[in-house]
Amino acid sequence: MGPGIPRIRFLLILFAVGLVLSGITAFPLIHEVALLDDRFGPGTSVGAMLPGLSEWIHRVAEGLRETNAKYPFIQYGTDWLAFAHLVIATAFWGPIKDPVRNKWVVDFGLIACLAIVPLAFICGPIRGIPFYWGLIDCSFGVIGALPLLLARRDIGKLEAAISPGLNA
Repeated sequence: MGPGIPRIRFLLILFAVGLVLSGITAFPLIHEVALLDDRFGPGTSVGAMLPGLSEWIHRVAEGLRETNAKYPFIQYGTDWLAFAHLVIATAFWGPIKDPVRNKWVVDFGLIACLAIVPLAFICGPIRGIPFYWGLIDCSFGVIGALPLLLARRDIGKLEAAISPGLNA
């Protein structure tokens, strides 16, 4: 099996599962945000401690409800967002199966994680997203990059062990 392959597979499966979970949670977005609003919105104990976050959650819940009531087809965009997460997760089957040959998928994932940061800080303010929410969005890129960086490092070591003369 080679040095580090079980660890590489674990890290890549962890990343792919994260993509799948974040993808499937985009389908019931209206219901999830309504639940957040019930638990953390204005009038709750969390709302009293964090009024800015509470108001933002309430505003998002209200916007989703109103938009869905008048224009339910807009939610189709989040369906495609969810689908994209699921499709990208399937791409990681390649490096899970053969990490050295498919290391480019890991590089692609790292680039995508890095690209979250400028997207959040450029598009967020344009769309009226609060700064702290942009930080939350960026955390997905940072957290996602961690297993990918570890896997990429281990893939490099594995590659060097398999063909030491080619990587010198």
